[in-house]
Amino acid sequence: MIPVAKRPTKPTPERRAPDANAGRSAESPKRQVSGTAAGEVGIGLIGTKFMGRAHANAWSQAGRFFDLPKRIRMRCVAGRNPIETKAFADRWGIAAATVDWRTLLEDPAIGLIDVLTPNHLHAEMSIAAIEAGKHVACEKPLAGTLEDAKAMAKAARAAAKRGVKTFVWFNYRRCPAVAFARQIVEEGRLGRIYHVRASYLQDWGKASTPLLWRFQADQAGSGAHGDLNAHIIDMARFITGDEVTEVVGSIEQTFIKERALVTGGGGEIAGKGATTKRKTGTSTVDDAVLFLARFAGGAVASFEATRLATGNQNRNQIEINGEKGSIKFDFERMNELLWWDDTLPSALRGWSRIMCTNGGDHPYASAYWPAAHLIGYEHAFVSMAADIALALGGKKPVVALPDFDDALQTQAVLEAAIRSARERRPVAVRELV
Repeated sequence: MIPVAKRPTKPTPERRAPDANAGRSAESPKRQVSGTAAGEVGIGLIGTKFMGRAHANAWSQAGRFFDLPKRIRMRCVAGRNPIETKAFADRWGIAAATVDWRTLLEDPAIGLIDVLTPNHLHAEMSIAAIEAGKHVACEKPLAGTLEDAKAMAKAARAAAKRGVKTFVWFNYRRCPAVAFARQIVEEGRLGRIYHVRASYLQDWGKASTPLLWRFQADQAGSGAHGDLNAHIIDMARFITGDEVTEVVGSIEQTFIKERALVTGGGGEIAGKGATTKRKTGTSTVDDAVLFLARFAGGAVASFEATRLATGNQNRNQIEINGEKGSIKFDFERMNELLWWDDTLPSALRGWSRIMCTNGGDHPYASAYWPAAHLIGYEHAFVSMAADIALALGGKKPVVALPDFDDALQTQAVLEAAIRSARERRPVAVRELV
C-alpha cells in the first residue's frame, strides 16, 4: 500500500535554513536547498495526467540508462483526486501520495519539485517551491502569461544565489537529431544562417474534441500558440544559438468557437473517453497562430502552430537554411536528420538522411540501443531527467538545460506574436523583457 502523505502542521527545525533570512515573512521563508543529500535526489511531482506519466517514467528510467552522480527517487506525488493519485503512485512506485501539493514543500526528503499542472498554476507552485529551497522543473510554456513568467524568472534569479536551480521541460532539445543539429550549426557547417522555417502541426483539436482546460484561456493562457509554438521557438533558439528580436507580423485564429462541456473523465491531450453534455461552452484560445520574425544574427523566420492540420498527428518540424548547407528535422521521423551540404561539387549535392543513433557520434545515442534500434517520444524525457540529475550532481549535462530565464525569452516571443496579431503591428521583443 502507498501511504498518503500528510502535511505537517509545523516545519521541524531541521527543515528550516539557518536564520540568515530573518525579517522575511513566515509564509514564504527563504530556505537552503534540501532533499539532495546522501547521494540521492528526492523528487516530488505535482500532476498525474499525460505529463505525469511521461515524467514519472523518465525519473524512474534515467538512472537505468545513464550513469548519474546521484540516485533518483520519486518521494511523493500530488493530484486533485485522492483515489486516482494513490493509484498513480502505486503504478509508478512513488513512496507517497497527497491531494495537498504544499505537503511537498515541507518534506525534507524532496529536493526537486516537478510542476506538471495546467499553465495558470505554474507560477504559484514554482515560486512557492523555490522559496521553500527546492529545485524546480516546470513544464512548458513557463507560464500562462508573460507577467507570471517574469515573476517566476525573478524568483529563480534570487534563489540561484542560494544554489537553487530551475529547469523547463523543452524535451525536444533531447532528441539526438535536434541536439546533433545544434552541433552542426556550432561547428559552422551551415555558415551564415538565412532562414528558419518551423511548424508544429497537430489535428486533434477538431470540433468533436470537448472543452478541455487547454481550450480555456484562464487555465492555458493560449491554445496551440503556447502549447506548440513554444516548442518550435525554443528549438529554433537552441539550434541556431541566436535570439528572436522582432515579430514582424502574426495571425491568430480560432476555428472551433463552441465545444461540448466536459462532465468527467478523459485522458491524454484530446480528452479521450471524457463524458460530455449537450450544452456547449466557448473556446477562449487560439486554434492556430502563424507569425514571421527576425533573429539578431540577420536570419528571417516563419513559425506556425495549429491543432487543426488534418493528417498531421504530431508533426514538429524545423528547417534551417544557411550559406553552406541546410538541415531539416521532422519529429514524426525523430531519429533522422536531413542534411544538404552545399560545399560538395554540384553533381554530388542532395539531401542526405542521417540516422542519429550511433553511440559516440550522436548525442544521447550511446545511452540507449545499437545503431538504428530506434528510440521514441519517452526517451527525450528520460534524457532530460538524466541531464537534470547530472546538473544537480555538479556534472555537465549533455546539452544545455533551459532555466526560467531561458524560458522567459521564449515566453516573450510568444507574447510578441500575440500582440502583433491583435494590434496588427510589428512587436520588438525588447519591449517585453
